[in-house]
Amino acid sequence: MNKEPALAQLAEEIRACRRCPLGSVRTHAVPGEGDPNAEIMFVGEGPGYHEDRQGRPFVGNSGAYLESLLADIHLTREQVYICNVIKCRPPHNRDPLPQEIAACKPYLERQIEIVDPLLIVTLGRFSMAYFLPNSPGISRIHGKPTEVDGRIILPLFHPAAALRNPKWDRATRQDFAQIPSLLAKARATRAQNAPAPDDFEQLSLF
Repeated sequence: MNKEPALAQLAEEIRACRRCPLGSVRTHAVPGEGDPNAEIMFVGEGPGYHEDRQGRPFVGNSGAYLESLLADIHLTREQVYICNVIKCRPPHNRDPLPQEIAACKPYLERQIEIVDPLLIVTLGRFSMAYFLPNSPGISRIHGKPTEVDGRIILPLFHPAAALRNPKWDRATRQDFAQIPSLLAKARATRAQNAPAPDDFEQLSLF
């Protein structure tokens, strides 16, 4: 799959979306951005004020905080893929409604399918609940990786919450420090499960 055009086409669909009422009150939809071949995908909850104005994810204080966390593990935002569960800002930054999450679900599923990340890092409780619906609260499972459908899901506090609370900032930085080792584990697992060259040859005969 040629990932870049596929993501660009999906972004245009998101920008034109009117599946829920948020489409009529947003300034800009926020599809997502980053490396189409990223091994790590960060999934937030929804756009905030600055994201709505610019049409980009995590560009305000939360974005600067996320970039500092990435720098701690020697990565930049250009090396990962960043998006949100919902693609339009709810009024006054209220929590996303179930019908809004449901309306955006096909977009997030397609982003995951196209990018095909090894590791998905959820940022905040709504993102966590999307991937780990039966889990206890974020304060209990943050930093505890779980394998879902062949990918590692790592739940973290939302950057905005970590900025407000020094305790959560420390926890978030400790949780973030796991990412390199988790990524190495995910690479090894995928390599182990990849078809052998002989399998490719046999498949090509049919």
